[in-house]
Amino acid sequence: MSPLSRPARFVRPSFAFLVLCILLGLAWLTGGASRADALGQIIMRTGAWLALIGLGLFGPRPILRQAGPVMWLLMGSLGLVLLQLVPLPLDLWQGLSGRDALQGTTQLAGQVPEWRPLSIVPGATLNAAASLVVPVAILIATLGIAERERTWLPAILLSLVLLCALIGLLQFSGAGFNNPFVNDAPGQVSGTFANRNHFALFMAIGCVLAPVWAFQEGRRPQRRAPVAVGLVLLFVLTILASGSRAGIIVGILGAVTGILVVGASLLRELRRYPRWVVLLLLLAVAGVIVGFVALSVSADRAESINRVVMDEGDEDMRMRALPILFALEKLYWPVGTGFGSFDPVFRMAEPGSLLKPTYFNHAHNDFLEIMLDGGLAGALLLAGAIGWWGWASFRAWLVGAGLARARAGSAILLLILVASLFDYPARTPMMMTVIMLAALWLNEGSKLSSRLALPFRGQQL
Repeated sequence: MSPLSRPARFVRPSFAFLVLCILLGLAWLTGGASRADALGQIIMRTGAWLALIGLGLFGPRPILRQAGPVMWLLMGSLGLVLLQLVPLPLDLWQGLSGRDALQGTTQLAGQVPEWRPLSIVPGATLNAAASLVVPVAILIATLGIAERERTWLPAILLSLVLLCALIGLLQFSGAGFNNPFVNDAPGQVSGTFANRNHFALFMAIGCVLAPVWAFQEGRRPQRRAPVAVGLVLLFVLTILASGSRAGIIVGILGAVTGILVVGASLLRELRRYPRWVVLLLLLAVAGVIVGFVALSVSADRAESINRVVMDEGDEDMRMRALPILFALEKLYWPVGTGFGSFDPVFRMAEPGSLLKPTYFNHAHNDFLEIMLDGGLAGALLLAGAIGWWGWASFRAWLVGAGLARARAGSAILLLILVASLFDYPARTPMMMTVIMLAALWLNEGSKLSSRLALPFRGQQL
């Protein structure tokens, strides 16, 4: 048999890639909740620690500098949380902003402790620090895989989104599937997540990944493009069925940015056909999507749109809580209350007019909550992360070709930033995993764009 006629050899995956796939599967199954007492938290964090031990013993030595700003932002986050657990002298602690009302709580069993950490709720802050083992494990595992294995990650993540969508559709059909690893509400369409807003965001991320998978380099988009259109349609309809109002916003944004990510490749493919064929094709795709959405609405299956029309009081509750949040921000500025402390801190200031059977577990605006928990240091870290995302995205989108994965990372992070205006998706292990992968993709594209831009800079000089 000649060398040209030999069958393709099986590519043996690396140990780091196998570990990463296990972590992705664990995050998908158990990482859909943000509450510390969810069963999935124990499983996910244990898996992350075992992954770090396994990678340290049998995996390749990671080159941390490849992660660049991503690693420094992650280490800065971990360092800030741990810093809030450092004990301070009682006199210094009492002088911090907002601690006046808590001085009576320093007496324990008739004794006054001499030292107290900056965090008002040290146990919750310790839990916040422990949660960061998940993105650390994803970072180390991803840095250890080969380049060919990196190209498989968008398809793997897209597969997880598709499986989650199918579970959501089962829930919508009345099958009664509930994830025992998260604190989901029975009868709610939320896939493997505890929160339907987080589920809808995951579907929107799928709207970005589907075009990237279809126009992956070295593949024929003619075969994959129709499948990608069908996947986007499925994800959009699933968002409508979820009942998430914020999901409508991120869903539209995800579909639009998904097209923009592969815009150059899409235009190159469309140039092969006459203009009337292209116009007819675009009208057909748009008509199918609009038709299915209209059919969903007319059949009373678009729960998200129904919740937009019907005022259920959730948005009113969040708006009524805003003055309390701003007052707390002012009271505890600039040191903050400690990460994870929002629930008890808000309860201390919650007026009787806001009391109801359910409790306000988060600010439902992660930007405000980070500034409340982390104070000035948290605000600066958040500003640095957003600033890096903006600069790296600019460089990734500046180069004309070869950066679809980096642009997808930029678009995914944008979706999570927008969703964080209404909720707290980044506090779930699954979204921590997605954020880390997207940030690493964007960082790779930013470095590549700087190398590609060097010849042009030389010509200008």
